[in-house]
Amino acid sequence: MNTQFDLMAETIRVLIGDDHRIVREGLKQILADAPDVQVVAEAQTGPEVLAEVQALHGSEGLDLVLLDIAMPGLDGLDVLQAIKREHPRLPVLMLSTYPEKQYAVRCIRMGACGYLNKSADPDDMLAAVRKAAGGAVFVNQATAEALAAAVGSTGAKTGLEALSHREYQVYRLLTQGRTVSEIGAQLGLAANTVSTYRARVLEKTATKNDVELALFAERHARNAKTP
Repeated sequence: MNTQFDLMAETIRVLIGDDHRIVREGLKQILADAPDVQVVAEAQTGPEVLAEVQALHGSEGLDLVLLDIAMPGLDGLDVLQAIKREHPRLPVLMLSTYPEKQYAVRCIRMGACGYLNKSADPDDMLAAVRKAAGGAVFVNQATAEALAAAVGSTGAKTGLEALSHREYQVYRLLTQGRTVSEIGAQLGLAANTVSTYRARVLEKTATKNDVELALFAERHARNAKTP
């Protein structure tokens, strides 16, 4: 973790939360090319992100949090909720390797000011940072299409759309090959509670076991990447 305070007031002060050092370094390199953007802190776990936000007094010391969804210690979506609860004026721009169709709508509904794939063009990254730090919601074409599809959908939700926030977290970790005990440790839940969420996930995705769920996730990811 690294914190700096000697910055000009007009600088966009950014906190990067990502568990991969190479990703953080890459983001810092991109942002370093912009004279109006300065990375003032970084963290590699969910709890560290929250600790840095508290140390910088939220929006008093920060203008934007760039936050990975898959964070160790505390899931990025939980971190997002905690930040918006404690510091509602602090913008959070979510980052992920997952396609917009999988996460963008869910993140924005939870209070994020935008969703950006880590493979985004550097110019798009800077545009997103500036727009989000300015109080607006950054929406690229893929996210706009996902939002439009969500707004235009009618009837009862099915599949992944029917999953609650916690069920979606369990779903994502199950499809990564995590065991019930490992998921419980990461999310701070008892094993029997995770098993209950797992049963709900299987029911809502119409799958019978973890193998079928993995195949379901693979099909969904493939469809999400299809224009």
